[in-house]
Amino acid sequence: MSSFRAPRESLGVLDAETTAALVEGMADVAVVLDAQGVVSDIAYGSDDLAAELSPDWIGQPWLETVSPETRANLEDLLNEAAEHSVTRWRQVTHPSRRGADIPMQYRALRADQSGRIIAVGRNLQGMAALQQQLVDAQQALERDYWRFRQVETRYRLLFRMVSEAILIIDAPTQRVVEANPAAGQMLGETPTRIIGRPFPEGFDNDSTQSINGLLAGVRAAGRADDVRAILLDSTQEFLVSASLLRQENASFLLVRLSPVIPDASKTASMPDIKARYLRVLESAPDCVVITDTNGTILTANSTFLSLTEIAAEQQARGESLDRWLGRPGVDLNVLMANLRQHTTVRLFATTLRGEYGSTTEVEISAAAVRNGERPYFGFFIRDVGRRLSAEQPTSPEQTRWLDQLTERVGRVPLKELVRESTDTIERLCIEAALKLTGDNRASAAELLGLSRQSLYVKIDRYGIVADHASESSGSGKK
Repeated sequence: MSSFRAPRESLGVLDAETTAALVEGMADVAVVLDAQGVVSDIAYGSDDLAAELSPDWIGQPWLETVSPETRANLEDLLNEAAEHSVTRWRQVTHPSRRGADIPMQYRALRADQSGRIIAVGRNLQGMAALQQQLVDAQQALERDYWRFRQVETRYRLLFRMVSEAILIIDAPTQRVVEANPAAGQMLGETPTRIIGRPFPEGFDNDSTQSINGLLAGVRAAGRADDVRAILLDSTQEFLVSASLLRQENASFLLVRLSPVIPDASKTASMPDIKARYLRVLESAPDCVVITDTNGTILTANSTFLSLTEIAAEQQARGESLDRWLGRPGVDLNVLMANLRQHTTVRLFATTLRGEYGSTTEVEISAAAVRNGERPYFGFFIRDVGRRLSAEQPTSPEQTRWLDQLTERVGRVPLKELVRESTDTIERLCIEAALKLTGDNRASAAELLGLSRQSLYVKIDRYGIVADHASESSGSGKK
């Protein structure tokens, strides 16, 4: 705040009428108080404000004219006026004869040495109305926001629950923006893996050309006739329809895939045989699991769900098979390496873990199916826990080695016996790993937890390859 540099020279000596006119003109309410804080005179800037405030302020303490909750602010104003010539602005409210309290902002000036005070006030009703409008607008925006969130939630729920496959595709790039679970199930992928990929993908050549023509027609004219399409890895036929969506400056294509239900009178015998075959696999006593080339489960039968203690197939779909195998990070890698090299694996021994801690001794046979651009692996898992005895039978070589070891006790130092035993056990483990992995050294090293270089050194050290070669040549001579 700044003051006049020379008030006497600039303003001169103002008489009472001029001062009163100046105060009345600049204030909505002007109040003159005596030294005890009693109202001695009052002036209103408008008739409307005079009609709203009480007319009997004169002769009353000014503190009694304000609402109780703002009385402390008025006391601070009067105390400040007694100590200083000019006070700061302070806000109070006066009861109104028409209903709601009237907000006012006052500033006080000590008039003379007798203690008289002049208070000038501004009416804040206009500002309060603007603040209320702002609050109402914010509440309206909040209501619209939550209404939008509810609509979006209902859309998301409907999008997930609908049985038909629905894809939302970016029109310029023709890449998938959103996909519902039904689309992932029909296309053999999880919805998250479909997002970002080009569409169409995984259909035969004729179907791909038809779908591209459909999407081009929808982009150009807004609509086009539905087309039929067939996936590469199945005989299921789909009816593909599309429509154009515009959102602000972006264009999207809403694509729907509806399975075509064949006429029962025209159905050939081969699809019936395949359907019965699938029902047999679903009810088979052995576990049947189909995964992609990364080991992610695409489908699994009820026996697998029972052994892994899973309630529904949806909980297994999209998860890695490695999650339930006995040696995480090892068993599945060995199986996948052999499948990529030999396309089949037979009688791979391991364990299957359940979600609640149970373990089952199993044998796994697997096959790789190469179907166009989307190969997949089939795993057949058999529970062999009942046929395994509590103690594994020892081989004649192991029995002979134990007999030789016990015969040397007392004749050879214990330290040397322990070293020879360790070497023999290590050699047997390496031979077992090579046999288990079909002589795949990389897989055997991973199974044993060794580096490939360490395994090669140990194989040369124990002469395991030479032993295998001599066994095979000896069997040929027989």
